[in-house]
Amino acid sequence: MRHIPNILSCLRLLMVGIFVWLFAEQLYVPALIVYVTAFLTDVLDGYLARRFNWISNLGKLLDPFADKLMLISVLACLLAVNYIKWYLFAAMLIKELMMIVGGLFILRKKRVVVYADWWGKIATGMFFASVVFSLLLCSGLIPLPMWLINVAFGLSFCVSFGSMIHYAYCGGLIGKKYAQHTMYDDSTPDEN
Repeated sequence: MRHIPNILSCLRLLMVGIFVWLFAEQLYVPALIVYVTAFLTDVLDGYLARRFNWISNLGKLLDPFADKLMLISVLACLLAVNYIKWYLFAAMLIKELMMIVGGLFILRKKRVVVYADWWGKIATGMFFASVVFSLLLCSGLIPLPMWLINVAFGLSFCVSFGSMIHYAYCGGLIGKKYAQHTMYDDSTPDEN
């Protein structure tokens, strides 16, 4: 049972490919359903891991990797249909790569995996809403003004960059936050 969160993360990785294929085929409503399902499995696996202490080192790496891959893939699809600007996509791609490199550096040097906190969760929720707005506009189900999508993505990007700075602070890359033990360490049992 304790592997359920990791199984859900693996399913999310599969959903990335399904989403991209549906979007490329202009099947926007099914793509929206896949995206919402992926988001809900992310919420569920996080809840199960914390509620039943099914936290593993593999899960602490697999979960954010699945999230980042889905986000970058979705943004690439939206870029392809001009729903976001190229420079916003580039900035987000660089930010995600910096977080991966920073996370690996912290893991190697300090033997900890920095977990997602409320900053990251708020950014994730804002991106979720922005993508849903975009997919609703693509599908023609709800006519939303383009300015609303631009504002939603702009705010999401700002919060996401704030989250990255907070992540670096919590990981000890900047400041002294690491000494306060605000993250999981390598003492978490890992049966994977």
